[in-house]
Order: sequence, then structure tokens, then C-alpha cells
Amino acid sequence: MIRPFISCLMFAMLVSGSALAQDRDDARFSPDRPSPWAFEFGAGTDNRSKGASKNGDAPYVFGEVQWITASGFYADAEFETIDSSGSKVEAEIESGWQFAAAGLDFDASLSRKWRLDADPGQDDESWEYQFDILRDFGSIDTRLRFEHSPDGLGSTRATTWVEARLRWALADRLDASVTVGQRAQDNAPDYTGGNAGITWNFTDVAAIDLRWHGTSAAAEGQQFEDAVVASILVEF
Repeated sequence: MIRPFISCLMFAMLVSGSALAQDRDDARFSPDRPSPWAFEFGAGTDNRSKGASKNGDAPYVFGEVQWITASGFYADAEFETIDSSGSKVEAEIESGWQFAAAGLDFDASLSRKWRLDADPGQDDESWEYQFDILRDFGSIDTRLRFEHSPDGLGSTRATTWVEARLRWALADRLDASVTVGQRAQDNAPDYTGGNAGITWNFTDVAAIDLRWHGTSAAAEGQQFEDAVVASILVEF
């Protein structure tokens, strides 16, 4: 399922000319920004990552602060509420570099994640590497993402996620997007995950998102079952 989608997306990147709470892009530097700092806060009816729930289909909140430089280097710190391995909060610090080449934008980062107050014996920290390739085509933008952790959180060992996203404008301040990805894991299920939904930017700093999430691993448990999630994001 993932191979044809990624092939089509990469083909579009080659032949053409020059988010929300659960699918956010890092803020990018702009000389028009009044400050190198960016802030995001939000909440949703379920914390979904790569199609699967991280908090048992319960509401959650999140927040992030990011510092961006003109050279493309950035650093950020964030948190989100979860319900996993006895932990209720996952924290993360990240540093990365955004750059452009060959008509494409790139975002490479390294992050450290912690599950606070996890049950004794649980693996409550991990490193994660992420690499994004982005390209805009007028009102349409695309992203190809690669993520890898040599030792994931909880009982999961090495894990790799490859994802493609297509997003386009339906009307002024109204966008639609579709994402599909493939996850390979040691000591956890391999599966295909995806989402599709719409985002309404009802002000310059706030947006509401309504999105369906699903995976090919629904038989593995409730966290992998389909769900429709509503969320709100404020960023400035």
C-alpha cells in the first residue's frame, strides 16, 4: 500500500515546479517573523501517532516552544499527555537543521523522548532520528518523512516509520490532507497507518482539525482501531 503512494508522490516532486496537533511541521524561519521563537498549544479527543492511540482513546493536551535561526538550525521542547507504561506525560527535546537544495526543502532532526513516571522496569526514554523532504506546488504541498529509533519506548525495540503526506487547499483557510505510512518494529506489530481529514484555520493563529485515523493492525488491540479525532491548535 505504501510503495505506490510514495512512488506517485516522488514522481510529482520530480516533474513539477518549485499542521495540525497530530501532524505538525516544525516552524520555518522567515525574515517577516517578529521573533525567532514559536509557540504551539492544543488539545484533541485522542492522541494519535502513526495511526495508533497513545492514550487509550481519551482526550489529551500538548504544547511546544521552538527557537529558529536564520541559518536553519532550530531547537524545541514539547510535551503531550499519554496513557502508556504507567506514564501520563511524554516529554521531548529536539534539535535540527532546515535547508533547501535542488528545489526541495529538507528538515533533519534528532530528538530525545521521555515518559515521565513510567512503571518500574519500563523503557522510558529513547532517541529518534527524523528526516523530512518537502515540496510545494502552488496551493498543494507534499512531505515525505523518514523516522527511526534504535530502541523505542516501552517494550518496543528498533522501529522505523516511512510516511507520505499530500495536503491541498479546498478554500480560503480550509485545507484537506491525506497521509499514509508503513511502520516496521521489533517486539511490536508491523502495520500500515494513515489518516485523512480537513483543517479550518479560523484565525491567523488558531485552527480546528477533524480527521479519521486507521491502521492495518486493528486486530492487535483498541489502540490500533479506526477513530475520528477532533483537535484544536493555537500557534504564534
